[in-house]
Amino acid sequence: LDSRWISKGPYVEKFENNFSKVMGCKFSVSVNNGTNALLLILLSLDLKKNDEIIVPSLCYISPIHMLKMLKIKIVPVAVDINTFQIDHHKIEKKITKNTKAILTIHNFGGISNIRKIENIAKKNNLILIEDISETLLSKDKKKYVGVSNDLKLTKLSFSSLHATKTITTGEGGIIFLNNRILSDKIKNIRDHG
Repeated sequence: LDSRWISKGPYVEKFENNFSKVMGCKFSVSVNNGTNALLLILLSLDLKKNDEIIVPSLCYISPIHMLKMLKIKIVPVAVDINTFQIDHHKIEKKITKNTKAILTIHNFGGISNIRKIENIAKKNNLILIEDISETLLSKDKKKYVGVSNDLKLTKLSFSSLHATKTITTGEGGIIFLNNRILSDKIKNIRDHG
């Protein structure tokens, strides 16, 4: 408070840079909440009305609300009844020529079979969006969930930093990615141009 920086500025940049270092990604973009993190991601991808995104059939409503708001077609895929994570075996059957992305949401602190989902996304030239709000700083094979250094895969992940999450700023959200063009675009949208 004494610095007079109560919004954005050097402390937010330090927060983003430190989070990038911890996660092992090139860029982090902080936002006001996890829902708007997804909204900024979707806007940065220039998706059109009726483009399709594959989603798990079980998730918190806010990601679905963002897709509906942008008139993106929601293609639900059943979750595995034992893990409550999207059933990766059923994803490819739902892919059409209009499918643009897969949105995987790690439910209840569990981790989707992310390696299989990454392979499906790469094979079908799809963007992978990963909601890690309930798994932030969880690891899958010694690597934090939400980060990929695979240059053949466009992957953006985000997390809510709400008071109910593992790491909180009270309110807030953060986006993780390795693509400078998309990072700059997201920041530009976040700052209203």
